Amino acid sequence: MTGSIELDLSLIEAAHLTDLIDQFLEVVTAPGSTDDPAVARLVPDAYRDDEAAASEFRRLTQSDLLDRRRVDAQVVATTLLRDGERLSPASLNVTQFDERLHVVLDRPASGAWLRTLSALRLVLATRLGIHSEDDHDDTDGRFGIYDWLGYRLDGLVRALDR
Repeated sequence: MTGSIELDLSLIEAAHLTDLIDQFLEVVTAPGSTDDPAVARLVPDAYRDDEAAASEFRRLTQSDLLDRRRVDAQVVATTLLRDGERLSPASLNVTQFDERLHVVLDRPASGAWLRTLSALRLVLATRLGIHSEDDHDDTDGRFGIYDWLGYRLDGLVRALDR
């Protein structure tokens, strides 16, 4: 990537993504968060066949990994500000839902977006019990959020690939 990436989101998308990021930050900063299976998925075992080595590696790296996740999420949240204001679904009226938020990402911000969208999907997949494509439930609205994150992630990857 030589230039910047431009994203166009509806205000309601940006507001919901901001809300998801806020929830994500609560999860990864909560006391005892490392006992949460969703957080554990963000800091996977380095040694699957050696629990002692995996535990030691996790002890040495987990804090730094989660700190980086928090910093990335905060970068994304900052790029989603509208006129310096944090968007929330409750702050919008129905006439504003389709208004657009134009986001320009440089290389570091693009990386933060990739890592954050991926992390959000991992947390949501854990919460929804998604382990394979067979676990997808088209009748459950929460899976729509999972799919939307995948759509946005795919679009960002394609834009970065150009």
